[in-house]
Amino acid sequence: MTPSHRAIVFDLDGTLLDTLADIADSMNLALSELGLPPRPLDAYRFMVGDGLRVLAERALPQENRQRRTIDALTARMRTVYSERWDCKTRPYPGVPETLDLLAERGVALAVLSNKPHRFTTLTVDRFLGLSRFAAVLGQSEDTPPKPDTAGLERVLRDLGAPKHACLYVGDTKTDMITANRAGLTAVGVSWGFRPRAELREHGARVIIDRPDQLPALL
Repeated sequence: MTPSHRAIVFDLDGTLLDTLADIADSMNLALSELGLPPRPLDAYRFMVGDGLRVLAERALPQENRQRRTIDALTARMRTVYSERWDCKTRPYPGVPETLDLLAERGVALAVLSNKPHRFTTLTVDRFLGLSRFAAVLGQSEDTPPKPDTAGLERVLRDLGAPKHACLYVGDTKTDMITANRAGLTAVGVSWGFRPRAELREHGARVIIDRPDQLPALL
């Protein structure tokens, strides 16, 4: 880390917000409506992170992963989640306070998520406040999912920050790969959905255990 870092791009689910229970409950309801078995909560830790359609495919039993079934589950999940996205979701302890401290220090903040853009903006606005961030971007037809770096490049343009001055903070290998492909410093968080070993193996420059450790990296 160097003292020149002055912008941070965050992943959302598993990094700023604990969204796992709402995602799992919604997907399990969608599965049941299609006559398919639910998955345990912890299984979703390794299903999320790569976009809604990939989540739907991973949630399905292997023998049911035909395109038509994936399409149907994706569509149903989108509807169900729109009705229950904020039931159990909460910021991780210390996240709001850390964001405020970073803002006070003049650090530019942004969110880049593989969650659909509509839900990304909804959850950020509801639990963190859109005004905290210079840019908030989720997956859409115009924004391919990470680890494609197109969304990150767009966010960096909005931030007006060069890559060498920006940290990327996330909780999955997808985040670490994205950061390294784009030439940003990859910071892993251990409180999210994936184990430390995954973050380390996929290029985390440093792994932090609490949000309040982040300002020291600047």
